[in-house]
Amino acid sequence: MLSLTNLESYYGRSRALNGISLEIEPQRITGIAGRNGTGKTTLLKTIMGLTDAARGSIRLNGQDISALPTHRRARSGIAYVPQGRGIIPEFTIRENIVMGAFANRAGRRGIPDLVPELFPYLAANLDRPGGVLSGGQQQQLAIARALAAEPDVVLLDEPNEGIQPSIVEEIERVILRLSREFGLTVILVEQNIGFLRRAASRFAMLEKGRVVKSGPIADLTDAVVDRHMTI
Repeated sequence: MLSLTNLESYYGRSRALNGISLEIEPQRITGIAGRNGTGKTTLLKTIMGLTDAARGSIRLNGQDISALPTHRRARSGIAYVPQGRGIIPEFTIRENIVMGAFANRAGRRGIPDLVPELFPYLAANLDRPGGVLSGGQQQQLAIARALAAEPDVVLLDEPNEGIQPSIVEEIERVILRLSREFGLTVILVEQNIGFLRRAASRFAMLEKGRVVKSGPIADLTDAVVDRHMTI
């Protein structure tokens, strides 16, 4: 479904990704791991066309989307949940979610049916401002906004970062359901190796903008983690 070939990415003249090639399994979770500053967030931004420049090929369902602007990539079926969530605090829950629907390929502009099922609190409080929500509730809102586009691929950048423990498990359950129950393809940047091992079918370990190890999740051994993630 999503294929990256010899992908390079730049901020100004600085190269942040160097020759990344990955085949992302459809309807599965692919985990992206590595120390801070190794290019994990940049990889997701590059897929979305949010870096200054990029080279290489990004193919979605056989179509090369490398030259498309960000909004066209979103309309092609990719949704992005950024690190820090990126909700608009002055907008209501409803308005934040409907923002995501502007990338909906079928033209639907409402609250997706998945929201009440996955996030009952959000569905019951659609007129509350996003800014009054807790960090965990804002993360749920960011995921709900992505789902409003009815995407094929969801990019999640450290969705559990800074979240209270009582909601972490809820968010993890939602992420698992996205692929296993609803058939979405998920690329998950996550520092929690335990969750990656439970959730992902495959992984890629990044170091200095390169893939230094990848494969089935069973290959994400303690030795690999110690070598590439221990400080």
